[in-house]
Amino acid sequence: MALTKQDLNQIEGLLDLKLDEKFLAKIDNLIDKRFKLLPTKDEFFTKMDEVVGELETTRQEQTILGYQVSEHEKRIIKLEEQQPENGQMVAMSD
Repeated sequence: MALTKQDLNQIEGLLDLKLDEKFLAKIDNLIDKRFKLLPTKDEFFTKMDEVVGELETTRQEQTILGYQVSEHEKRIIKLEEQQPENGQMVAMSD
């Protein structure tokens, strides 16, 4: 008994359908695996809070250090201005 053209078309249609189902299942599985690697919304925002906190601390430290450097620079300039020609330092009181 030979297969007719209609039988072959039906077999081809079933194979295409089955292959499409398997392909989509593999794609869905791959996507699920990739999404599992991403942090949850809560994890993301918790980490961002930490990073922003560290950034704020760094900016505050930078401001404080900038002020300290400025004050040291003023003191150095004042000391240099008080230094006599012979190169000996004069005791300074604040």
